[in-house]
Amino acid sequence: MTALSARSILAGTASGPIIAAGEALSFWGGVDPATGRVIDVHHPLHGVTITGGILMMPSSRGSCTGSGVLLDLALTGRAPAALVFSEAEDVLTLGALIAAEMFGKSLPVLRLSHEAYDALCRAKTATISDTEIVADDLVIPVSPPATAALDLTENDRAMLEGRDGIAVQLALRITIAMAAQQGAEKLIDVVQGHIDGCIYASPANLTFAEKMADMSAKVRVPTTMNAISVDRANWEKQGVPQEFGDPAARLADAYVRMGCRPTFTCSPYLLDSAPKTGEAIAWAESNAVIFANTVLGARTAKHPDFLDLCIALTGRAPLSGVYLDEQRKARRVIDVELPDTIDDAFWPIVGYLAGRAAPDRIPLLRGLATAKPTQDDLKALCAAFGTTSAAPMLHIEGVTPEADGSAADNADRTIITRADMIDVWRMFNDGPAEVELVAIGSPHASSSECRALADALGDRKRHPDVTVIVTAGRDVMAQSGDVLTRLRASGVQVLPDLCWCSISEPIFPTKTRALITNSGKYAHYGPGLSGRTVRFGNLADCIEAALTGRVPPRLPAWLA
Repeated sequence: MTALSARSILAGTASGPIIAAGEALSFWGGVDPATGRVIDVHHPLHGVTITGGILMMPSSRGSCTGSGVLLDLALTGRAPAALVFSEAEDVLTLGALIAAEMFGKSLPVLRLSHEAYDALCRAKTATISDTEIVADDLVIPVSPPATAALDLTENDRAMLEGRDGIAVQLALRITIAMAAQQGAEKLIDVVQGHIDGCIYASPANLTFAEKMADMSAKVRVPTTMNAISVDRANWEKQGVPQEFGDPAARLADAYVRMGCRPTFTCSPYLLDSAPKTGEAIAWAESNAVIFANTVLGARTAKHPDFLDLCIALTGRAPLSGVYLDEQRKARRVIDVELPDTIDDAFWPIVGYLAGRAAPDRIPLLRGLATAKPTQDDLKALCAAFGTTSAAPMLHIEGVTPEADGSAADNADRTIITRADMIDVWRMFNDGPAEVELVAIGSPHASSSECRALADALGDRKRHPDVTVIVTAGRDVMAQSGDVLTRLRASGVQVLPDLCWCSISEPIFPTKTRALITNSGKYAHYGPGLSGRTVRFGNLADCIEAALTGRVPPRLPAWLA
């Protein structure tokens, strides 16, 4: 009989009912921090309140902002009693680490062997101590947390001893703690960072950032910023309530005070500072991480919120995961059944399905090279992949720079069929033909995407009952002056700073009952975030909705 085993990642004691899911969950977009209830309509735990439970799932997935949601739950007393995983997990672990390290809120995190995990899933309640898990008639011994035995440089030691101030000292201590649980042996220099924690997902994000800024924290590598939760210059004129707009703006300002560049975009790979192949960087924001690794050939782990700042303050990241050559290998080969003719909606559908097929490992997709995906196609694919997979990258044979020879010797195989694509399309289109909102720009639209929308609309005016909103980064907007003029002449709103995953009322039109988007990412998260029905379509469907106010929920020509 196989011995059951567990390792403590973050020590602590807890007891409560078992809440088990066989599928990973993104806390951001998946859990309401105000209630502790699962709001991801596509997840098996939808509607379940996780407060006080022993939450079990293989790992987390999706947004790096999940660490901020967990921290907020911990600070408000709405967190799970403990987190139990069967695979490596960083995002929620980091949130629990910050809760303990900076705020004295203990939340145990454990990783179980697959046998122990399966056995515990069948129990009704559990009690966790430093040495064992007791659940019904089950007793699982718990090993202590791994201790850091890192090969630190003289500069690392000087930072740990306080040479550069308390903020840097704290940041490196947190980085080292994460390195220990990841099994890293040393830290690595990074050349740039990207901050995801500037989204006002919860008050905890502001509490953390202002505490670090008040300790005179300053980033030491060039660091860009993700989309934020308000249009920084215009939120008051737009009618955003003071109780939301003020803390959201203060959060952005705190990171700017710490030396971050106010790019306010979730597509940092569209900036002039995009990294080069082989460069070690420290990015957060799931779609950006996947694009950087996959398409650009740069190297970054999917760093959780808060760790992104810690690394930017020190310039040092754990040398683990996809920073290492071997960890960038594909562990699953996915053959994709390519239809004879496709359109732009094909790529997010394939990304979403690839994430489902490889929720816990890097895949190699085959069969797509002849379709010659553009950068915009790959952007849409990577973003959708990140909603359903915890992996920080994928490979596409004949397309991405590291795909050749990327499959590990022990990689297994599966297939994505047209039938699979039809199933996802129908899942994303279980809604009415009439729509009141068209949502473009999740992730932030590129210059070419803005131009394609303007060309498709031409001189035609939108339907008076339909709002069309595009979100784009400031740099893209600055490069697209004539295109923006054309879009606005057609009645399209083009918003900076925000992205769809952070838009709230009244910027999100309150009259909306149903909306359509060409983003697989927002098709997944939108229902839980907005409380509305979300339809998915190609750009032509979005144009039809903008002009007529309705799009029948039909299959596209390439699937019909």
